[in-house]
Amino acid sequence: MVTHLLRGSLLRQASSLSSRHFSVHSTFKRSAWRNTSKGFRWSLASGAVLATSAVFLQSAIHADALDPPKNDDHKKPTPLSSLIRSYIVYTACCIPGLVDWSPAILSTLMSVPLLKQITEAIVRVTFFNQFVGGDTAHGTVPVLESLQEQNKGSILVYSVEVDETEAAGGAKKNEVPAHKLIVDEMIQSINVAADFEEQHPSSSGVRSTWVAVKLTALLPNAQSLINFSKHLVNTRPRSSPPVLFPGAPHPTDLDALTLRSAQGTSLTEQDIIDLKDLHADLVRICTRAQERGIRLLIDAEHSWYQPAIDSFTLALMRQFNKVPDGHSESCSKFQPLIYTTIQAYLRRTPAYVAQSLADAEAGGYALGIKLVRGAYHPYETTAHFARTSGDEDLKHNSLSISPDPEPPVWATKPDSDAAFNNSVKVILEAVAQDIEGNKSSSRRGSLSSLLKKDADSAPAPPTIGVIFGSHNWDSQKLVLKELIKLGLANVEGTTENGEPIIRIGDEVIRRVSVAQLYGMTDALTNYIVDRTSSSSPFVLKYVPYGALAEVMPYLSRRAIENKSVLGTGAATEERKRAAAEIKKRIFG
Repeated sequence: MVTHLLRGSLLRQASSLSSRHFSVHSTFKRSAWRNTSKGFRWSLASGAVLATSAVFLQSAIHADALDPPKNDDHKKPTPLSSLIRSYIVYTACCIPGLVDWSPAILSTLMSVPLLKQITEAIVRVTFFNQFVGGDTAHGTVPVLESLQEQNKGSILVYSVEVDETEAAGGAKKNEVPAHKLIVDEMIQSINVAADFEEQHPSSSGVRSTWVAVKLTALLPNAQSLINFSKHLVNTRPRSSPPVLFPGAPHPTDLDALTLRSAQGTSLTEQDIIDLKDLHADLVRICTRAQERGIRLLIDAEHSWYQPAIDSFTLALMRQFNKVPDGHSESCSKFQPLIYTTIQAYLRRTPAYVAQSLADAEAGGYALGIKLVRGAYHPYETTAHFARTSGDEDLKHNSLSISPDPEPPVWATKPDSDAAFNNSVKVILEAVAQDIEGNKSSSRRGSLSSLLKKDADSAPAPPTIGVIFGSHNWDSQKLVLKELIKLGLANVEGTTENGEPIIRIGDEVIRRVSVAQLYGMTDALTNYIVDRTSSSSPFVLKYVPYGALAEVMPYLSRRAIENKSVLGTGAATEERKRAAAEIKKRIFG
């Protein structure tokens, strides 16, 4: 019985995971409506929720006049219509089962001609406007401006996913392949981010508009990344000390792409062609980012992609993050361009952070890190236990490639929390050492002088940069606490609640940022903004964009992958905050 249930669960998971690029129509076909009546009931219920949302929002649009007058001494208040939208969206996220069924629900509603237009209109004024910055990169500019007015930076990410049929060769011969269009869109997002920064420069010259890149969207078949990961797991030199799966990248990883033949490896000849093409496209993207002065985040994905992703990211960091010599003016403007993503829920994290710091120092390149907890824990554990089970069907459908007996992720959330928080301390200690120039003597004095904005000499170029991406209050409070503890920030006042307001100098802002997803945990984002003072934004929002019909799969996937953020507990808190603010705004 247990094996039967596990097989059913895995097959459903594998159907979703093996097609990370899916259209709304293909999502409906894959789900196959194993429970038609239940799915139909959810569709009707969701339709009612959406229809109710539209009625509330239409009236709320005209209620913004109830907003208090703008006070230039404080942040611009959130429009009442946005508060009502947040309340409706998070109410929907609190409905049991609705998140899990969202892909099938959207597929059903979108398959009916009249309901299709109604669904699109309602989704736009609710979930799309809550979590997506716009239809195009240019369309996000009003959101970027609004965030900047609140002293928040932005991370632009093109969130349209490739349709597998088209990507595998279904497009007409003369059409540009879908993944090449996404490469071009990456270039476009870099140009939009750079243009925005040039029109809204900060006094420190530190740019707070970034661009995120997802590798699986940039090649015709993501299986090539899995095959490359398998090859690396089997052939890569072992780290000393060892790093658990997915291991640590090695400078020679990409040598496999120069092989004349793929015989004897998990790579096919076509894999090598596609992976070499991917590397060329990534160099093109990074070159444009370097020319325009825009930092890039390479997003992490499932563990079966990660060895390959780490290898490409390391190669890019070694090429584009090379630390210049001397203390010239150009050196003072240098920042890490490429940032790798480290998922704290992977058991490799403590050893991997230490290895990454050591490799960057030995290789003479600046280490860029985005530290997150990770969004795929249920998928990782399901795939791993299926691969290690005695059931051949489960093994065949498992995407796991880990050779380890235990799953690649920590067993419990407290373990992941501990790995994240410990990494915060280790990385910020490295930042402090970087700013003080690794001088062990008179540490506090030298650090204090370097933190002054009007330092007489140009500081040395950074050898490390980090962005802490988390919706966890305790972890983000820990970041602020460690900044004070290490002398990276100075207390200059207190909030109304008696908490310290800290001043973060330019040298720290060049190296450290924090981030949350757009439309989520705004209370935490605003808390950090209120507790910090800096010449350019310290807090960033991860802003997805894309056409409505194409982004709806992203909205469903994001909800499923981030249940820890959008689950009933967190969603209930967001709903309560919105409700309290609405009540306060209307009734005083």
